[in-house]
Amino acid sequence: MKRVVITGLGTISPIGKNVNETWEGIKSKKCGVEKITQFNTDNFKTKLACEVKNYNPEDYFDLKQARRLDKCSQFAIIAAREALQDSKITKENTDYNNIGTYIGSGIGGLNTIQEQCLVNFEKGNNRVSPMFLPMALSNMPAGNVTIDLGLKGESLSTVSACASSTNSIGEAYRAIKDGYEEVILAGGTESAICEIGVASFENMKALCSSDDKNRASIPFDKERKGFVMGEGAAVVVLEELEHAKKRNAKIYAEVIGYGATSDAYHVTSPSPDGEGAARAMTRALKDAKIKPEDVDYINAHGTATHLNDMYETMAIKTAFGEYSKIVAISSTKGNVGHLLGAAGAIEAIFCCKAIEDSFVPPTINYKVKDEDCDLDIVPNEPRMKNIDIAMSNSLGFGGHNASIILKKFKV
Repeated sequence: MKRVVITGLGTISPIGKNVNETWEGIKSKKCGVEKITQFNTDNFKTKLACEVKNYNPEDYFDLKQARRLDKCSQFAIIAAREALQDSKITKENTDYNNIGTYIGSGIGGLNTIQEQCLVNFEKGNNRVSPMFLPMALSNMPAGNVTIDLGLKGESLSTVSACASSTNSIGEAYRAIKDGYEEVILAGGTESAICEIGVASFENMKALCSSDDKNRASIPFDKERKGFVMGEGAAVVVLEELEHAKKRNAKIYAEVIGYGATSDAYHVTSPSPDGEGAARAMTRALKDAKIKPEDVDYINAHGTATHLNDMYETMAIKTAFGEYSKIVAISSTKGNVGHLLGAAGAIEAIFCCKAIEDSFVPPTINYKVKDEDCDLDIVPNEPRMKNIDIAMSNSLGFGGHNASIILKKFKV
C-alpha cells in the first residue's frame, strides 16, 4: 500500500477568491452570510445565503467559454487551477496521462436547468440550447476540469449529496494507495442559489429564514433553525508520496483514513442516534489504524439543522466514547454556509490549514448552549493547539456518510 499526501489546495468560496483569502477569513471569524443578490426574494421566506462575492466569470474565462459553462463548472475549474498551480506539478515533472480528476457535485448545473426549462415553456422546445445537457450534467465539472488542464488519467464524478466531495477525496486516496494513479485532483463544486434550489430546500423546512446574518448559520446552537446555502468549489491535489518526494513537493498533510457508510433509513433525515455516521467514523479510524484519542480535531458536518447537529453529536459520542468530551470539534459552516457537494472538500482544506498553523477554527456566532449538543465545539474564539491528526465528516441526503482522516506529515 502506497502513502498518499496532499500537495496542492484550491478554492473559491463565500469568504475568499482563493485559499489564502478564505483561510484568513476563517482565522478572522469572517461570516459570509449576506442578502441573496442572484434573484428577487420577495416571495421567499429565505433572504440570506453565502454567495461568492463580486463574482465575474470574465475574470477567469473568455466570453464564449463562460457562456458554455454552468457556474458549478466555472467554480470547479477555478479551484482546480489554483490547486494544480499550488502543487507545482507541471508536464516536466509529471505525466499528465497519470493525473486523475475526481470532482463531485451534489446537484450539478441547477442554474442551467432552471434557465432552460423556462426557455422551453415560454419560447418552445426549438429554443432550448444545444448546450443544455453538457452544462447541466453532474459529471461536467470533472469533465471540464480535465479539458481545461489537460489531465488524462481516470475521471470520476461522485454524486452523493453533501458527502460528494469527501467521497471524492476518499476514493482518490484509495485509488492512489492501491497504485491506480500517481496524482488525482479531488474535490467538489456547487452553485445552486437560484429560485428552484432555494424553493425546494425552503419547502422541506431545511433552510434558516432569519434575516440576521449573525444568527442564521449557527451550528450546534439551541436556536438553530436550518442551514444557509453556500456556493463555491474546493479541490485538493492528492499524490503518491514517493512521486511527491522526487519533485520536492510541499506536503500539507497525509491522508491516512477513509470511511463511508449508508444509513438505509430516510431520504433526508439522518438515521436515529446517528448510527450510520458513527460507523463511517469508526471505519475511518480502523482504516487509519489509530485510536479515537489520537484525533486532535474534528471538523464536523454541523449544518445548523436540528436533527443533523443532534445526531452528529450522538454519532461522535458513539465513535469516540469518553474521549468525545475532550476532542476539539467545530463547524465552519457559520463562515461559509453549506456548500453542499463542495462542503467536504473545503472542510478538508480547513483541516490541512489547521494542521499547518496549529489553529482550531471556532464555531462562530454561537450563543445558546444546547444540552443535546454538549461537546467541545470551540465556540466563537479560535484555539491555538498542536494538531497531528484531524477528521472531517460529511453527511448527505439519501443517508450518505463519509469521514476522512488527515495527519501531519512525518517522514
